[in-house]
Amino acid sequence: MSFGNKEWPKNPKIYEINTWPWLNTLSESFNNPITLNSIPDKILNGEIRFFDAVWFMGVWERSPASKKIALEHPGLQSEYHKALYDFKDEDVVGSPYAVYYYHVDNHIGGIDGLKNIRKRLAERDVRLILDYVPNHVSVDSLWTFESDLFIEGTLDDLMAHPYDYFSIDESIYAYGRDPNFPPWTDVIQINAFSPKAREKAIKTLLAIAEICDGVRCDMAMLMTNKVFNRTWGEKAGSIPDKEFWEEIISAVKEIYPNFLFIAEVYWDMEWELQQQGFDFCYDKRLYERLAYGNASPIRDHLKADWSYQSKLVRFIENHDELRAVEKFGVEKSQAAAFIALTLPGARLIYEGQTRGHKIKIPVQLGRNPFEEDNKLLIDFYKNLLKSIPGREFGSASWALCEIEPFNSSDTSFSNILSYLWWINNNYRLIVVNYSPIPSKAHVRIKPFHFDTHEWTFTDLLSQKSYSYNGKDLYKYGLYIELNAWNGYIFNIKKND
Repeated sequence: MSFGNKEWPKNPKIYEINTWPWLNTLSESFNNPITLNSIPDKILNGEIRFFDAVWFMGVWERSPASKKIALEHPGLQSEYHKALYDFKDEDVVGSPYAVYYYHVDNHIGGIDGLKNIRKRLAERDVRLILDYVPNHVSVDSLWTFESDLFIEGTLDDLMAHPYDYFSIDESIYAYGRDPNFPPWTDVIQINAFSPKAREKAIKTLLAIAEICDGVRCDMAMLMTNKVFNRTWGEKAGSIPDKEFWEEIISAVKEIYPNFLFIAEVYWDMEWELQQQGFDFCYDKRLYERLAYGNASPIRDHLKADWSYQSKLVRFIENHDELRAVEKFGVEKSQAAAFIALTLPGARLIYEGQTRGHKIKIPVQLGRNPFEEDNKLLIDFYKNLLKSIPGREFGSASWALCEIEPFNSSDTSFSNILSYLWWINNNYRLIVVNYSPIPSKAHVRIKPFHFDTHEWTFTDLLSQKSYSYNGKDLYKYGLYIELNAWNGYIFNIKKND
């Protein structure tokens, strides 16, 4: 069973799993070797059932060269020991972003295991997302046997910049890079301007689209014409008339129209990548405002056009970021999750986030540390995931609500964020106090039409209900009083 060309939910909830260490943990928990082919039903019927898709991060065949480089890297060694108190060399399996070949690694179950888990997820109405790394492959990748795919250099380049270039037989190639950082010495730079490289990307993605329902594209902005030209200049050749992603995404969607493309993107380039064909783009700006700001800059961020808002991926944790409880603290992380998981767009949760895990593990490791679960956070996320606007709100409208002071001397109203989802007679009102102090406000619930009816507001988190008269709601707004970092998800119903 698969979803074929069935449309995705409009605001999908995505569960990211670092596949290799996750399977290792399951094997230890069940005292039995577990691969993608043998994941117990208990696991699939647990937390995963709350999501629309699982992103199995790191399923592709790992590079032997990348593993060796990762094992010998002195900076990474300190990270390994920080993550695993009992670290051993065999814990290093290599970077999942130094792809040796786009085959499912046999260690985790191979292609048969992936097909099996995709079928079992689909039976639970859960889709499958995998990685695609457009910028590079491993230095020992099987792709290196092909020509005209990579940025090439000269002997002078190698002599002058030995940390930027390397040789394979008689050829000299550039290491992959982000222009703001030193090169990644375990990967070779693909030439985004090369017609042959673009053909290879299309062929690869069409093969991937046969075995999953979408891809998360690593560092997608590096392949745009302006960034790639700035990074590589004349080494890349002439700038193509068409953007890399416009060419690649349109070719894949011609055959798989509902195949989902998610961009990892930074540098305020989300809108550009959306215009080039991506269904969703990372919302790093929201993450930063949730981490460092108060309610006001978050509110400003949410004033952007719907066409932009509805195509963002909201998150407070993923494999690249610090664990949420370490970044935010427990209480603030709950309020941040409350916001990130109830906004328009895709909502991303990283495995371990809902259990309050604190240790960020390097992606080169194949084993998780042991951590105690935080029962408070487990209960919080379980309640939240059941209460947030779901598939029945797929085509719903959304709007920010106006916040007014309780009285002229109380400034705490500015700490309150509120927004409304509605479709037909279904309404969800989200209200959050994003601050460390108790706050109160009147919320103007626009464009809701209350008339003179009586209305019941039921908080889906506490199951407490409150009754209001439509005339009072028009006149005063909804009075809200919330403790620090707390919130409501109101279901609004007209009384018969």
